[in-house]
Amino acid sequence: QVQLVESGGGSVQAGGSLRLSCAASRDTLDNYAIGWFRQAPGEVREGGSCISRGDGHTIYADSVKGRFTISRDNAKNTMYLKMHSLTPEDTSVYHCAAYYYCAGFSPTLWGVGTQVNVSS
Repeated sequence: QVQLVESGGGSVQAGGSLRLSCAASRDTLDNYAIGWFRQAPGEVREGGSCISRGDGHTIYADSVKGRFTISRDNAKNTMYLKMHSLTPEDTSVYHCAAYYYCAGFSPTLWGVGTQVNVSS
């Protein structure tokens, strides 16, 4: 099965931007619906995003829509999450994930995550 490893997390001030990367191995990303979710300690999973296999259609949770953009580069077997206009509420652990399907943001496999801290 595919293995996913996130990178690019760190600390940023409110209003700033950050780009996260996710490198896949053992399988190719174009075999899956892929995306991201975040989960802060003690909180539920939320902030999902997903890009469909094939046609590249994307969906976003309301909390990130308009500020975050998901993309993938099949040649590099890598996916990205561009984050803009960050707020302290975006502080979380961000995981890239493979999904059976985008609807419902139901991850089947995910990486260990990368920490994003947004300060006021």
